[in-house]
Amino acid sequence: MRIGNVELGPQPVMLAPMEDVTDHSFRLICKELGADMVYTEFVSADALIRNIAATTRKLHIDQKERPTAIQIYGRDVDSMVEAAKIVEEVKPDIIDINFGCPVKKVAGKGAGAGMLKDIPKLLEITSSVVKAVNIPVTVKTRLGWDHENKIIVDLAEQLQDCGIQALTVHGRTRSQMYTGEADWNMIARVKANPRLKIPVIGNGDITTPEKLKQAFDLYGVDGVMVGRASIGAPWIFHEMKTYLKDGKAAELSISQKFEILRRQIIESIDRIDEYRGILHIRRHLAASPLFKGIPHFRETRIAMLRADNYGELDSILQRIETEILPSIDAEK
Repeated sequence: MRIGNVELGPQPVMLAPMEDVTDHSFRLICKELGADMVYTEFVSADALIRNIAATTRKLHIDQKERPTAIQIYGRDVDSMVEAAKIVEEVKPDIIDINFGCPVKKVAGKGAGAGMLKDIPKLLEITSSVVKAVNIPVTVKTRLGWDHENKIIVDLAEQLQDCGIQALTVHGRTRSQMYTGEADWNMIARVKANPRLKIPVIGNGDITTPEKLKQAFDLYGVDGVMVGRASIGAPWIFHEMKTYLKDGKAAELSISQKFEILRRQIIESIDRIDEYRGILHIRRHLAASPLFKGIPHFRETRIAMLRADNYGELDSILQRIETEILPSIDAEK
């Protein structure tokens, strides 16, 4: 699969853009573990133009994580064009336009998936951004605003006409948010359209190596984007890529997974500070499958998520790794 001048190889697996998740440390870890391309957190066009520090920090790209796409969102043509030009200066491999974020603070203000209610402006923004920069522009969007307006098949053609070089489709409408099941049959319809020549990347509910392979084999997409399943489990890319290659997912050891979590914590602390760095990483700890299904784990889980310094948090992780998990294995 190729996006402009970015060669990703056959059946690429990408890390989806996720706010407060895909910082450059997490992207680099996912890249090292097998992700073929990574995306930044959402970058607000308006905040970027106003030079808001928290937003400009999102533009940092480590050379080792490439290829990297920076994703921008907004609801105004001029601000999106200006933001795209600012982003181009930091030399990402791709600029991605977010027409898919369903959360109220974005979509409710007409940006992200909110643009699905104003297709003429969505297309104008896309065309204007494509013309304003000299690097590949892609789009990530949803099936439509709601069940009665699943417009993605026609919209994909219109976006292609605007000049985008790849399209990512999340298999839900905006009104679904993240509920129900992603409709991969609709994604397959987009891919099967003979008039569509650009790569189609599927997104939604890809949580296991088996589901990843099914996305390629049954629905014919060119690439797959993995989002929530990677939170607290960046090693999922290693499992998925080895499954595609060998027909068997090569799992890392428990100790290797704990070391990856520790690295995330330390790098989060180094990037911000100890207290806020640990706050940032709690989302990964809360979601990590390492702690799923452990009996009588409630008190330990609460302590882990309340720890506010590295020494305390690491002590809890050591106890889980060296005492709690081995005792469970011994009982089996």
